[in-house]
Amino acid sequence: MHDQPLAYFITFTVYGTFLQGDLRLWRSRGKGSQPAQPLLEHWHRDQLKHDIILLNADQRSAVENETARLCEFREWKLWTVNARSNHVHVIVSVSAQAGAKVRDQIKANCTRVLRQGWPVFQDRPVWTVGGDWQCINSENELEQVILYSSEAQDRKARDSQ
Repeated sequence: MHDQPLAYFITFTVYGTFLQGDLRLWRSRGKGSQPAQPLLEHWHRDQLKHDIILLNADQRSAVENETARLCEFREWKLWTVNARSNHVHVIVSVSAQAGAKVRDQIKANCTRVLRQGWPVFQDRPVWTVGGDWQCINSENELEQVILYSSEAQDRKARDSQ
C-alpha cells in the first residue's frame, strides 16, 4: 500500500477553455501530455453546448473563499488556492482520500456557490469534466508547486500584456 502524499496539486478548468487538441498542450487519460491537434480541438469546440463563461474577479474570489471554507470544514490543510479566469489551482493536504475525490468535492462546492451567486451558471456546466491532480511527495515539490500556482501564474498574466 502506498503512503499518503504530502499534498495534492489539483487543477481544473472552466468549461470549454481547455479542449482536447489544445495548442497549449493537453492531457489524455493514461497517456499524459499530448501535442497540439488543431483539428481535434476544432471538433471539440464545435461540440460545445454552452458559451464559455470566464470567471470575473468576484467569481474567482468566491471560488477561493469556498475552497478555503471547505478545507477548514474537512480539516484539510490548504496550502494555496488560485482561481484564474479560465482555471483553478489548489494545493491541499488531506488524510486518506484520493486526489480525484478531493478535486471533485472542491469542484462541486465551487459550482454550488457560483450557481447561487450568479444565475448565468444555472442549468449548464461550470467546469470541464474531470481535471488534473498530482501527488506531491516532498517539501521541495511542495515549494515548487506553491510558487508556480501563485507567483508564476500572476507573472504569466503580466508578461502577456
